Amino acid sequence: QVQLVESGGGLVQPGGSLRLSCAASGRFFSINEMGWYRQAPGKERELVAVITSGGRPNYTDPVKGRFTISRDNAKNTVYLQMNSLKPEDTAVYYCNAQIVQFVTGWYWGQGTQVTVSS
Repeated sequence: QVQLVESGGGLVQPGGSLRLSCAASGRFFSINEMGWYRQAPGKERELVAVITSGGRPNYTDPVKGRFTISRDNAKNTVYLQMNSLKPEDTAVYYCNAQIVQFVTGWYWGQGTQVTVSS
């Protein structure tokens, strides 16, 4: 009954910017932590950024100072603003959220492709 829908991926030049969005829909009580992960071909999925229900963020070192995570609790949506993009940022970006139901669990979005290339 819960779905995470991502949008905003695409092709950008090095140094460019992109804004990802992920909206949760369905029947649930509330959403706790939300975040973004990414996975490049042949590599493991890695954490990019997380944000608590109160808006406290945390980032992995490679994106600190370049990416900003935020959320709109009224819209059940999390965002990732990506600036100064580098070719090594190229990956499929996945939304992740801990959603409170009768049994609380972690959900994943379908992923959105981000490609940084000249």
